[in-house]
Amino acid sequence: MIYDIVFDPNPILHARALPIPGDQVKTRAIQKFIKDMVETMYVKDGVGLAAVQVGVGQQICTIIKTYNALNPREDLCLINPTWEKIDRHQEWDEEGCLSVPRMYGKIKRYTKIRVKALSSKGEKINFVAEDFFARIIQHECDHLQGHLYIENAKDLHKAVTKKPDSQYKRYD
Repeated sequence: MIYDIVFDPNPILHARALPIPGDQVKTRAIQKFIKDMVETMYVKDGVGLAAVQVGVGQQICTIIKTYNALNPREDLCLINPTWEKIDRHQEWDEEGCLSVPRMYGKIKRYTKIRVKALSSKGEKINFVAEDFFARIIQHECDHLQGHLYIENAKDLHKAVTKKPDSQYKRYD
C-alpha cells in the first residue's frame, strides 16, 4: 500500500510520535506498516521516511538501502530511535523534505553519531553513523520529535529550476 504524504502545516508533523512497545514490533500490523512505509519511500522518491509523514504518530522511520551504511543490501528500519553526538564536528548541507515540497535550505548537523533503536525484528541495535547516513537519521529523528528541518534552516528557497525534484537531495 502506498501512503499519501502529509504536508506542513499538518499538526501531526509538529507532535512527538509515540514509542512502540517492543513486544508489538513483530505484530502483523507493524510489519505490514513497515513494508508499506518502505514501498511509499521509494515511490515518493525519498531517501528516508518517518511514520508521521504518512499520518501515523509512532516512532518508526525507514532509510533506503542506498544510504544504509550498516548493510547496503537492505532498507533500514529504526523503531524508537535515539541518537547522541560522538564528535563535536558539524557540517552544513542543503536538505529537502517530502512534507515540505520543493523547499530546500541549509542545515547544520553532526557528522558522527551513535544510534540506538529497535530493528524491524524487534532486536536492539546500537551503531555509529557518519556523514550523509548520520544526516538522514538526524532528519528522520527530528520528524519523530515533532520538528521539521525548515525550523532551523538557513537560506530557505523554493526550487525554481526545470530539473525534476530528484536532482535535489531529499531526506524524506
